[in-house]
Amino acid sequence: MNFEDEYSEPTLEDLEEIDEVFEVEPDLDAPVNELSPQSRKELSLKMLRHVYENLGHAIELLESGNDAGAATRLADLLAGKSQMVREKEELMGRKVVEGIFDGMNMVGDDGDIYPVPPNYASKSRLIEGDVMKLTILEDGSLVYKQIRPMERERAIGQLQYDQDQGTHLVLSESACYQVLPASISFHRGEDGDEVVLTIPKGGQSKWAAVETIIKKR
Repeated sequence: MNFEDEYSEPTLEDLEEIDEVFEVEPDLDAPVNELSPQSRKELSLKMLRHVYENLGHAIELLESGNDAGAATRLADLLAGKSQMVREKEELMGRKVVEGIFDGMNMVGDDGDIYPVPPNYASKSRLIEGDVMKLTILEDGSLVYKQIRPMERERAIGQLQYDQDQGTHLVLSESACYQVLPASISFHRGEDGDEVVLTIPKGGQSKWAAVETIIKKR
């Protein structure tokens, strides 16, 4: 593969050229099983106690000059909040798993690998390292949500198709990235097209998200 073609920086008009119309995400706000008044009260009290105790200790540690200890308390507060959100979902007949997007799948904190629908990954422009939440509904449906995105930057490259591996690649000046076929199909990409990518800022990754494709002229 070579990178002989000259590239011109895409204009705002180029980037807005294509109206992205991927499928709409499922609605998680629709009730599955409503919490009983008693369960709601118990969970609310548990959450309030957790916030009260950790915030109080964090304030005391900050006032005494123990910044590291205060940071640990605040981290505990966030972790506890995530756990209670999980408890709420489980009481409503849902299972919640958090994990890291690896370019194609979500590597769950339970050690399992969960395939992320290419349609959703393309629409959301997920990149390696994004933290995701998977909610498994009572009927077995899987609903993904990006909850802590990586810091991002753009890169520009040329679209190529690797026939040996059967994958789409984008060759930039400094790296070669794999991209999801769903993104290329949606934008009707062809070999030689210019691709605007979203990649992790300052980091290395094998995968990139397609922001838009500028057709070769």
